Amino acid sequence: MAVPKRKTSRSNTRHRRAQWKATTPQLVAITVDGSVYQVPQRLVRAYGRGLLRPED
Repeated sequence: MAVPKRKTSRSNTRHRRAQWKATTPQLVAITVDGSVYQVPQRLVRAYGRGLLRPED
C-alpha cells in the first residue's frame, strides 16, 4: 500500500477538496399516463416499470 512520505498541510488538503463540484442530474422527458415529466436519466427505467410515481 502506498504511504505518503510527509504530511499534507491543512491548506493544501482543503484547496484540493474545494475543486470537486457536484453536477446537476441530466433530465429526460418521459410520458406517464399521458403527462410529460422531467426526471433524472438514471431513474427513467424505474418510472417505466412503475417502481416510482411522478409527483404532481
